[in-house]
Amino acid sequence: MSDEKIVIYQVLPRLFSNMCDTCVPNGTYEQNGAGKLNHFTSKVLREIKKLGANYIWYTGVIEHATKTDYSKYGIRKDNKYVVKGEAGSPYAIKDYYDIDPDLAEDPSTRMQEFEALVTRTHEVGLKVVLDFVPNHVARQYHSDTAPEGVDDLGAHDNKEMHFSPSNNFYYIPRQAFTPQFYIGEGEDRYFEYPAKATGNDCFGAFPGEYDWYETVKLNYGVDYTGGGRCHFDPIPDTWYKMLDILLFWCGKGADAFRCDMAHMVPVEFWNWAISKVKENYPSVIFIAEIYDQALYRVYIEKGKFDYLYDKVGLYDKLRGVLCHQVSAAQLTYCWQSVDGIGGKMLNFLENHDEQRFASDQFAGDADKVLPALVVSSMMNTGPMMIYFGQELGERAEDAEGFSGKDGRTTIFDYWSVTTVRQWYDSGRCSVSKLSAKQKKLRNLYKTVLNISRLESAIVRGDFFDLMYVNGENPSFNPHRQYAFLRKYGNELLVIVVNFDDRQANVKINIPDHAFETMKIVSGKYEALELIGGDKEMKELSPEIPFACALSGYGAAVWKIELKNFSKEIQKK
Repeated sequence: MSDEKIVIYQVLPRLFSNMCDTCVPNGTYEQNGAGKLNHFTSKVLREIKKLGANYIWYTGVIEHATKTDYSKYGIRKDNKYVVKGEAGSPYAIKDYYDIDPDLAEDPSTRMQEFEALVTRTHEVGLKVVLDFVPNHVARQYHSDTAPEGVDDLGAHDNKEMHFSPSNNFYYIPRQAFTPQFYIGEGEDRYFEYPAKATGNDCFGAFPGEYDWYETVKLNYGVDYTGGGRCHFDPIPDTWYKMLDILLFWCGKGADAFRCDMAHMVPVEFWNWAISKVKENYPSVIFIAEIYDQALYRVYIEKGKFDYLYDKVGLYDKLRGVLCHQVSAAQLTYCWQSVDGIGGKMLNFLENHDEQRFASDQFAGDADKVLPALVVSSMMNTGPMMIYFGQELGERAEDAEGFSGKDGRTTIFDYWSVTTVRQWYDSGRCSVSKLSAKQKKLRNLYKTVLNISRLESAIVRGDFFDLMYVNGENPSFNPHRQYAFLRKYGNELLVIVVNFDDRQANVKINIPDHAFETMKIVSGKYEALELIGGDKEMKELSPEIPFACALSGYGAAVWKIELKNFSKEIQKK
């Protein structure tokens, strides 16, 4: 068993430590600049680790399509009409064997700078997570740096066939790429013949502006327009090419892969590829981005994934509770729906795809985060993920350019995240430029994340939901409060959260069944509240409700050492 729960700190290096105080919307690299891999010094990484992280996900470090011209470094220039934003999408991979030159202080040594970053990361005790984008690549994919003997994707395709098991892409024969938007004219025009299928399973030549038009779909041997027939024997060429890519980055020191839109790739590939990788790198973990709960068990059991995003489960429910659209009692369904695989769920309140917690489009105030943060990080044994700037209350109020003002931090533009820049403070990682509210919030995240990472009852303990005996409890509001137990050995945690803005003095029923299944002895115990540090004597009994005071948007994690119960009470 692991000694720690996995806590992942996700960061977009392009936006991290950018020194641009006055970025220009839709600005170029020359105008707005970009954060660098070298900005992640050992000091920066140690501070991220102190926050409670033990993994760091460097999002968007692999070379992707961009409007910036790096041709003088031997990198092919991209056509601007099939690039989203000035910087381009990190998920339109242009060369799977290279590093984004934006992130290097010297683009000619970009791989060496990345390798040095991996070394620094490991030296401070953090593990490295990288993106693996298996479903699609940039429309103008071309590797300038592939190892000798590795052919480009599509290099040997038969473009006269819509589908062939030996092709890497899908084609629309005898039809030019003709999207429903302007793609230039003359020498400037983007030209693709025959057209390739677009990444979001658009198998025609006419994608619209809301399609993933900057990407092309990879062919894993599934004939989607031919009834979905699978051609996996012999193993398709794409499988081998993508396995080589995974092994390449394992060789560079990657400890984990976050696999983009994993459910859009056949589970048979994952079963084969993950098994092959773990033959050589058994400790490497695979995290799947999946948005269909019906596929969760399939991709864990057959696909061999270590962890899955639980976006459509816990994230969506917590957001609903905070936005007064869902009762807190419905959080019970979140663990029930993944019963038996709860420890495989990766939880989060923010990532690059979602609106910021403190944004006007979500909770509107970072101070509301504690109950959701506690539930998300402590409900199960699976990983917890934090998006950079979340711990500082970043509100994403900017209209950066392509991204617009949508409550998200852009992934398409050259930009700077103000709160992160203030904390980074030219590498000093100082809190001196943060407001009192930001300092308090960051300390709160540090406290909660380290509790969830290190407490045995959360890392490997059992879970017991208390909602079913408190639905009609007059001293507990199941629509705005949630309570559960975690236990390992003699350590018991009574965890209660309040999603209401008003203080609540709750009394929580703990049923006989909890005492029996978790082997809890009734009695009075010394209890320590782990978030605030308060100490009290607490009564544990099926007949006497557990009393707990909660502030508005508050939470309590009461730790009780069961061996320390009162002998006087026990004798009675």
